[in-house]
Amino acid sequence: MLKNNFRYIAFLLVFLMMSCAKRGSITGGLKDTLAPVLVYSSPENFSTNFKGDEIILGFDEYVKLKNLNKQLIISPPMKREPLILPTNASRVITIKIKDTLQPNTTYSFNFGQSIADNNEGNAINQFKYVFSTGSYIDSLSIGGRIKDAYEKNVDNFVSVMLYEINDTFKDSVIYKQSPRYITSTLDSLRTFKLENLKPGKYFLMALKDKGGNNRFNPKDDKIGFIKHYITVPNDTLFEIELFKETIPLKALKPIQASGNRLLLPYEGKQNFKVSKPKITLQHNGESLETIVTAFPKKDSLQVWFKPFKVDKVDSLSMDVKAEHFEKKFNFKIKDQKKDTLNITAAQSGILNFRERFTLESATPLVKFDKSKIKLTNKDSLAIDFTTEYDEFEQKLYVDFKKEPVEKYHFTFLPGALTDFYEKTNDTLSYKLATKEYADYGNLVLNLQNVKRFPIIVEVTNAKGDVVYASDYSEGKTKIEFNTLLPDKFTIRIIYDDNKNKIYDSGNYLTKTYAEEVFYYQTSVDVRTNWDVEQPIDLSVPFNPEVEKKQIEKKRKEDEKKRKAF
Repeated sequence: MLKNNFRYIAFLLVFLMMSCAKRGSITGGLKDTLAPVLVYSSPENFSTNFKGDEIILGFDEYVKLKNLNKQLIISPPMKREPLILPTNASRVITIKIKDTLQPNTTYSFNFGQSIADNNEGNAINQFKYVFSTGSYIDSLSIGGRIKDAYEKNVDNFVSVMLYEINDTFKDSVIYKQSPRYITSTLDSLRTFKLENLKPGKYFLMALKDKGGNNRFNPKDDKIGFIKHYITVPNDTLFEIELFKETIPLKALKPIQASGNRLLLPYEGKQNFKVSKPKITLQHNGESLETIVTAFPKKDSLQVWFKPFKVDKVDSLSMDVKAEHFEKKFNFKIKDQKKDTLNITAAQSGILNFRERFTLESATPLVKFDKSKIKLTNKDSLAIDFTTEYDEFEQKLYVDFKKEPVEKYHFTFLPGALTDFYEKTNDTLSYKLATKEYADYGNLVLNLQNVKRFPIIVEVTNAKGDVVYASDYSEGKTKIEFNTLLPDKFTIRIIYDDNKNKIYDSGNYLTKTYAEEVFYYQTSVDVRTNWDVEQPIDLSVPFNPEVEKKQIEKKRKEDEKKRKAF
């Protein structure tokens, strides 16, 4: 009996030990970090004299296709997209060609990073399948880098194209036909390489192809190109700058917005402060007095007209004339509620030193009586001021010398402002204050190796919007921006070659490049009560990778200082 008890106890101890050993979760070993491997293909990769319409790719594990529509680049492009199956996980990918292949042509299927293993998502980097319908594989290549002519960073998925120069090539081809060869920067590269090329003469261009149709659509796409034709073979590293063309104005049918205002939609990015279209509005053959202003954040103009007695449904005609555009519109209008005078201040509370006190009007202003505008400080002393009205933006600016830690009282007595409809303001009162100079920072830029003048020097936010300051230099290299709100700034410099004081984009048909733009490598940190003197060497081109390294270095230095403190 005792012997049996010992046996029972021993069995129980062994069971408990086994139970303890099973505690914890099963990890399944090391995580798979290896990409799938192509183990066979039919026909073989880099085959010649290709005659079929089906390609089979076999891998060493189950794979899946990710973002194939963005990642797959077929060069030369096919008019009819091939069918690629399956859409679920499989060891085999089948390509069914639905297009008629060109004779004696090398084709390349670059899958980018679209083929990945089913479990961990490890992608094959830039997997390519190449074949030729002729007796040999074309093996020449060219390469280069893409940059943006105006923006600091370049778009993803930029298509780089080669058009063959032959008897049929015309400038209009890029609007109508696909290129001979194509590649893409995909989502992580700024460099490109066009491979499997045959010798010849080509036109080299790049597109941010919004429509994905391998054709240039100026309304939506950015374009870049090399003016002169290139020859292959060629060992030059080409740099292509992308820009968005300024599209000629195209006005659309007017829309009635109120009883005294029309909206005129338009297509094409325009600078109406430089040149506005001529708009003539008529009612029953008689011209109406109008004012044309901006419609904020919309691709439309506002056409203000003096009201008249409107029947239940009345008609107007509008004649729009601009460079390369002229059209007459006839449309119906109804009796609607009219816009009325309403004034609002852009600032409240604090007025920063670099700001202009600004009033925005709901209707266009036409008369200003300075004798009915009063500006006093906290001691009730009158302060001298000037005014400027921007009719297109419907903004009135009041400029004066600002003192630190001061309070200002603006009073607009009745009749100080009169709008297009002869309505005047009631009494308007605004109180604002300034802060200490020490609440701001000062920035001095010392420009080095400026190629030519004039230049536009801009201090922008991280998005590239000029919300802080700008200056125009026809020769000076020391640019001062005082009393800036503390922030990290981006420095952009534009070579204003046509001297019109604005950035001008390029044009494909005239083979004009955009005006040259320079970005300083890193953001400039201006802090409260700081004076920053920053040298800017314009001979050093902007490099995003250098910027990333410098930002990381600065972050580590700041962290080290913080810990030491």
